[in-house]
Amino acid sequence: MHVNDSKKPAGALVKDLFKLIRIKQWVKNGFVLAPLLFTGRFTNPASLKSAVLAAVLFCLASSATYIVNDLKDINRDRLHPTKSKSRPLAAGTIPISLALCVLVCLYGGLIAGYIVEPKVIMVIVGYSCLNLAYTFILKHQPVVDIFTIAIGFVLRVLAGAVALNAPVSGWMFVTTLCLALYLAAIKRSQELSLSGTEGRAVLSKYTKPLVDKYAEMSATCALVFYSMFVMSSRPELIVTVPLVLFGLFRYWYVVDVLDAGESPTDAFLADWPLLITIVVWCAACAWALWPA
Repeated sequence: MHVNDSKKPAGALVKDLFKLIRIKQWVKNGFVLAPLLFTGRFTNPASLKSAVLAAVLFCLASSATYIVNDLKDINRDRLHPTKSKSRPLAAGTIPISLALCVLVCLYGGLIAGYIVEPKVIMVIVGYSCLNLAYTFILKHQPVVDIFTIAIGFVLRVLAGAVALNAPVSGWMFVTTLCLALYLAAIKRSQELSLSGTEGRAVLSKYTKPLVDKYAEMSATCALVFYSMFVMSSRPELIVTVPLVLFGLFRYWYVVDVLDAGESPTDAFLADWPLLITIVVWCAACAWALWPA
């Protein structure tokens, strides 16, 4: 049933718009700021401005991607027990015409961003093309779908490095890839546990033991590569390794015992020990890398 948007209170409309652009998912774009942290340039106003602008541009791009995905899957989402209520387009609380207007505005913001950060926008173009391919083709391909999601996080880190015109250790890229693979595999595992193969078509090509193995391997690799990065490039960050280990353990607890993990963002925002761990990790990194 579609709601008459003209009679909707302004507050409810804004809330639905936030759901449309998935504003909570913007937390993922914190990966754009990783090079700013690890280069130790977070006290430099110019570097801080460039990195934050890159993160904002990525927020626009990711929101545009979500809208395109929701437009493409609107009929399927209307049959889903959860998405039919949580997705504004599927629920009919946001008309398609308004979603298209928002989409045009988001792409307009990215075009304007090209004037200020052309190199960052080129990375974002690659990210957008990858996600369009995911929306229409790649999300139906087992294993490819998980790697596509993970590569999106690597591109976030690359955008942050490009914004600073700074080289980034290969260890950081491979660690980001493994961590993102871990989160994507956990997401698939939870989708299988909570809704079986009905949630998305590709799930029929997976088994839960298989994606659990993917998650275990990815988590192990993420920890090993992060430790190697620290010991080879940033030995002053050795104190953060236990925090990363605890974070992986805690997230797995949240997923396995508390049945979260279908939405990694919601899992992080809802679990205070995880939030505290991330804050402490960021603070420890900043303290260790603070410019002399």
